[in-house]
Amino acid sequence: MNFEHWNTKLDFVKHRKKFFALSIAILLLGIIMLSTVGLNLGIDFRSGTTIDIMAEDTITADEIRGHFEEVGYTPDDVTLAGEDNNIGRASFIGGLDQQETLEIQNHFDDVYGSMPNVSTVTPLVGEELARNAIISVLIATVGIIIYVTIRFEFLYGLSAIVALFHDALFIVGVFSIVQMEVNIPFIAAVLTIIGYSINDTIVTFDRIRENMTYEKKVKGFDDLARVVNKSLVQTLARSLNTVLTVFFAAAALFFLGGDALRTFSLALVVGLIAGTYSSLFIAAQLWLVLKARQLKKGRRRVKQSEREQQPET
Repeated sequence: MNFEHWNTKLDFVKHRKKFFALSIAILLLGIIMLSTVGLNLGIDFRSGTTIDIMAEDTITADEIRGHFEEVGYTPDDVTLAGEDNNIGRASFIGGLDQQETLEIQNHFDDVYGSMPNVSTVTPLVGEELARNAIISVLIATVGIIIYVTIRFEFLYGLSAIVALFHDALFIVGVFSIVQMEVNIPFIAAVLTIIGYSINDTIVTFDRIRENMTYEKKVKGFDDLARVVNKSLVQTLARSLNTVLTVFFAAAALFFLGGDALRTFSLALVVGLIAGTYSSLFIAAQLWLVLKARQLKKGRRRVKQSEREQQPET
């Protein structure tokens, strides 16, 4: 492929301010939604009770809700699982006491001939899970910035971390807007996207570093912009092919994986889009801006040093 030809046709650097503005607008919307509406936290992060009903044949969510109403209970959420949707999971925010749980179990035992499984999450456990999830993301972030800084340089690491926070906040913002339940699989999806996004970003950075070695002298922003744009064009096809492959798999999980995998698969789909966008149009462009400023400051220091060394007349 003639990259030089495409390099003159596709000028990503020229539109960097538009990319930054689009990301800022989307993230601001997400922050506003988070501060006003918040996230729809599942039982994994709140106190509550989940009841798994097992049937021999296919059941529906309305059927499960109807049986609960027969004994005077209304679940906050009902999801289906199993190959034939023969497993129903009902969630109760706030939890049920032992007598209420026993009443429900006896009722569904009479209806389906199988005693439902009951699990309860206390407020203490929910807080611990939420805290551990945040710690996991922070540890992953610190490890990534150390790795990228050692392999490349600090400006690469800083740009990569900004892109990762962009991806994570983008996913959280979308879930705040659509109000889909946030649970442990959601955290797993966020960590998966962080790994995917940093891999894509490193590939782009590696190409930038390689192309920088071919430059005889990089004086300022224009020289850097040419290198970055050339590198983005060269990695564009690879990035799109990779994300489309994973995107189709995640989309298949969303439509065919059942309610139990819907949160995980949607977070993957949203994260893949955000991760690819940030790798190409946020991380690389941000590095360009920071590197250009670094070179500019370096030139100023050299000129100042030369002036100081000149003999007074």
